[in-house]
Amino acid sequence: MKRLVCLLLAMLSLPLTAAQKQPNILFIFSDDHALQAIGAYGSKLNQTPNIDRIAREGMLFRNSFCANSICGPSRANILTGKHSHVNGFRRNGDRFDGSQWTFPKELQKAGYQTAVIGKWHLETDPTGFNYWEILPGQGSYYNPDLIQMDGKRRRYTGYVTDITTDLAVEWLKSGRDPAKPFVLMAQHKAPHRDWSPHPRHFGRYKLGTIPEPETLFDDYAGRSKLLQEQEMTIANDFFWGHDMKFQGENQFPEHFRGGLSMGEYARMNAEQRATWDAYYGPENQKFIADMKAGKLAKDDVTRWKYQRYMHDYLGSVQAVDDSVGRLLDYLDESGLAENTVVIYSSDQGFYLGEHGWYDKRWMFEESLKMPFLIRWPGKIKAGTESRALIQNIDYAPTFLEMAGLPAPPEIQGRSILPVLRGEGRAPAGWRDAIYYSYYENDAVHEVAQHDGVRTERYKAFFFPRTREWQLFDLEKDPQEMKSLHADPAHQPILAGLQQRHRDLKKFYDVNFAVIPATRGDEDWWKQRDRAKREQAREGGFELVFIGDSITQGWEGAGKEIWAERYAPRKALNLGFSGDRTEHVIWRLNYNQMGPNRPKAAVVMIGTNNTGHSMQDPEEVAAGVKRILELLAEKSPQTKVLLLGVFPRGQSPFDPGRLNNLGINQRIRRFADGDRVHYLDLSGSFLEADGTLSKEIMPDYLHLSPAGYQRWADAIEPSLKQLGL
Repeated sequence: MKRLVCLLLAMLSLPLTAAQKQPNILFIFSDDHALQAIGAYGSKLNQTPNIDRIAREGMLFRNSFCANSICGPSRANILTGKHSHVNGFRRNGDRFDGSQWTFPKELQKAGYQTAVIGKWHLETDPTGFNYWEILPGQGSYYNPDLIQMDGKRRRYTGYVTDITTDLAVEWLKSGRDPAKPFVLMAQHKAPHRDWSPHPRHFGRYKLGTIPEPETLFDDYAGRSKLLQEQEMTIANDFFWGHDMKFQGENQFPEHFRGGLSMGEYARMNAEQRATWDAYYGPENQKFIADMKAGKLAKDDVTRWKYQRYMHDYLGSVQAVDDSVGRLLDYLDESGLAENTVVIYSSDQGFYLGEHGWYDKRWMFEESLKMPFLIRWPGKIKAGTESRALIQNIDYAPTFLEMAGLPAPPEIQGRSILPVLRGEGRAPAGWRDAIYYSYYENDAVHEVAQHDGVRTERYKAFFFPRTREWQLFDLEKDPQEMKSLHADPAHQPILAGLQQRHRDLKKFYDVNFAVIPATRGDEDWWKQRDRAKREQAREGGFELVFIGDSITQGWEGAGKEIWAERYAPRKALNLGFSGDRTEHVIWRLNYNQMGPNRPKAAVVMIGTNNTGHSMQDPEEVAAGVKRILELLAEKSPQTKVLLLGVFPRGQSPFDPGRLNNLGINQRIRRFADGDRVHYLDLSGSFLEADGTLSKEIMPDYLHLSPAGYQRWADAIEPSLKQLGL
């Protein structure tokens, strides 16, 4: 008897087998839906009875996080079960590699019918789906176009959330093979900016009635100054037309940004416009009259903007909640509910005025967290909650285990089925921290690149540009108003989180030396990049120098030697002060060489990887290798003279110099005697006793004119061998 009980318990703990009935999966996914705008998460702003129903009949996760808080990357995380640096989709504007492994492809192999309807936002066509119909880019709220599987576009009259739901129900009714299990991803545009609600929700959340967050007028004191550089504040960054729904010329440019009109209004038919104008017109005219009468101070304007924003955002959410209700009702009516897993989630959270912001991107709680509510009749106890730390990279392995399939070893997420079986309790060995990384940097909203870790109580994240850490105690400071990174009492906690940060980066194979990164949020860098691209477009360059400030110095201390040696050879200087390998990779990815296919390129990069973070030589060498690969891809006939990273520091035992030696020890192996040639110039700069002199390197890093003369003399024989 005891043996039988043990056998039964073992069977219950196993994933689904092929002999068991595979569940259907309905994945309802919205865009930018903040937890604080969902009733089940305790919203004080609105009511979402249909989304809440999933929580009542299933499980709600309190600690659900995204891996990269922006639309396209989050979707790629979900499809692949991998972090952005692995699946290749790091920022909006990247192109998703549809040939890579995704969970829909794996489920197809197991007999599932798969479909995605609505927002896609991954630049390339969906793969792994039996049926798809997707919005182009961000899509439109009114009378949207949807891309069909044959590549054509079809325009629908109506409201996008309703249309997405109509198409989803239609596919469930007649578009699938009822003999097979299905995965349907019903993906909404709403409530993404520009928050254009359906008329049935006009006035549901009236101006002046919506509670303001305590931090609406946050001054960003006590945290990094980078927070002040962002461009996503309600006070300063809303557009007159696009965001605030005014028509005509911007009448108050000191309060509203101009130049971006309300695109949705242009898509409306006459009836839709009349309904729109009947609601927004009187409110707009009253605001304009009050402004002209001098009744509204700056903070009053900000408060009005917040109320208009919230009316539109919450109205857009309401249509999503309507959609969830329709889908749940159809499952009930059709008899599908019993064997269908229903999940509601969103690509990330959103700021609803917290810290004075809208949008996402930051690792602060409001956009780091994403909703995750799941119902699975007979498998999940109704009305349960979990505080286990989960992430959107976990969805793919979860779907696989639901279907009785193993997860490939390269998947970085973990199935949450053990948490579901444990009624929300995290099993032994569950993760203690999640890893987050945001890559966009120079992009819309000017949010600085950062990455970090978040545990149950603490959060630490790092800004590479300023080399700053931020540390928050989420229990005592849930609104994240003061960073504790410099507090002596919290140094042990910061050190522990920094250790977890290093460990998780290694665990997830994060090597920033190979991940393209722009520095375009630094004006001088952006200007130099633009100037070099214009220069490169002139074409005809036979020789290119690629590197950091030491290479850029050919325009400073090495200027006269450059004019003598390299200007006659039509040379192009692509050295950028402060660049690391990842920045060179970004520049080459975006074709900074222009149309040039030079005879030779002199590459010397890596000392800032050492100087900025003492990055492991193996990681830096991988960055150099990627640079060589990119040069081969973009200009296969170009010969490369790869230089060892120059010595730094006065003493032979300087830690930075030793790190550079470790880099050189590895990159010399990249020479193949044909396309890539390696040359170590250390002997040209060092004294007999191994020290550096100030005559050659005044700061023991950058070269003097005499140092550039030695550089030029040392590489001249190699350049001649390469035909220059």
